[in-house]
Amino acid sequence: MVRLTVDLIARTNNHLRNRKDETLTQYLKRVTHLNFSNKHIDCLDDLSACRNLTVLYLYDNNIREIRSLGFLTSLTHLYLQNNYISCIESLSGLKRLEKLYLGGNYLTVIEGLEGLEELRELHIESQKIPPGEKLLFDPRTLHSLAKALSVLNISNNNIDELKELAVLENITQLVAVDNHLTDIKDLEFILSRWPRLWRMDLSGNPICQKPKYRDKVIVIAKALEILDGREIKEMARQFLLNWKASKDARKKSREENMAGRSVFQQLYGFEHPQSILPIQYRNQRYIQKDKPRYYLMAPLQSDQKSSHLQKPVAKKTINISEDIRQLAVKDPTSSLPGQDVLEPHLRSQVVL
Repeated sequence: MVRLTVDLIARTNNHLRNRKDETLTQYLKRVTHLNFSNKHIDCLDDLSACRNLTVLYLYDNNIREIRSLGFLTSLTHLYLQNNYISCIESLSGLKRLEKLYLGGNYLTVIEGLEGLEELRELHIESQKIPPGEKLLFDPRTLHSLAKALSVLNISNNNIDELKELAVLENITQLVAVDNHLTDIKDLEFILSRWPRLWRMDLSGNPICQKPKYRDKVIVIAKALEILDGREIKEMARQFLLNWKASKDARKKSREENMAGRSVFQQLYGFEHPQSILPIQYRNQRYIQKDKPRYYLMAPLQSDQKSSHLQKPVAKKTINISEDIRQLAVKDPTSSLPGQDVLEPHLRSQVVL
C-alpha cells in the first residue's frame, strides 16, 4: 500500500528543493503543483502543510477516500479520475476549487459539493454504476452549483433525463455522450433554460435518431455553436428560424380560421336545419312546419260589409237526387219525353 505523505512529496520532488537552507515546512508551503498520477497510491495523508497548493494530480491510482483533501483551501484544480472513490466527502472546504475531475470512479450520487461556489467545471463521466441504475444528483448540490458551474460532463452514466439539471442556469458546455436520452420534450425544456449554452454533445443517445432532432435543437438553442462535434453554420440557423416562423404563422392562421368557422357553424351550420334559427331559439327543439297558409284580406268598404265578411259561412250539403225530384214535381214538362224520372236507388227496369 502506498500512502501519500509530506515525506513522500519531499523525497519525490527533492530536485525542486534548490535552497539548501530551506526547511521541509518552508518547501511545502511554497509548493503550488503536485503530480502523483499513476503512482499506485491507496491512501491520502494530511496534506494541510501544502497550504498554497493549487493544482493536484491524483488520477489513475487506487484511492478510495478523499476526506483529507478538504484542508487544501487554496486548491483550484483537482484531478481524481480512474480511482475507487464511491463517495464525495469533505470537499466543502475547497472554497476556491474551479475544476473537479472525478470520471471513472464508483459514484452513484453526486453530493457533498455544497459550498463550492467557485466551481466552474465538473467532470463525472463513466462512473461504474451497478446494472439497471443511473447516476443521481443531490438537489442541494445542484442548487449550490447553480450560479457558477458552466461545464458539465456526464457521459456514459445511464442518464435518461436532464430536467433536474435545469437549475444550472449558467451552463455553457454540456457533454452527455452515450446515455439513454430519448425524450425530445425533456431536451427542449432544458435548452430553453440554458441561454448561454454554446457547445453540446449528445452523441450515442437514442434521441439523436429522432426525426428533425438537429433542426429542433438549433432552433431552440440560439446560442449553440457546436452540436455533437459539428459546427452550426449561421446560414443554416437562419434558414431554420425562417422556416419555423413561417410554420408558426401558418399554424396561427389555421387556428384563427378554425375559431371563426366554429363561430359561424354555431350560427349558420347548414348541415342541420336548426342552425338557421336565431340564437334565442337555439335551445328549442326543431319542428318541421307545415306548408305555409295564405289568407286573402279584402278591403272593407263599411262596417256592415266588414261584419258580413266576418260572419262564418255555414256549409251546405248538396243532394243531387233530391233536387231532381223536387224539380220534377214542380214542373213535369221539364222531364225528358218518354222517360220517367227514376230514383237513383231504385233497381226497376225501364221498358221503352
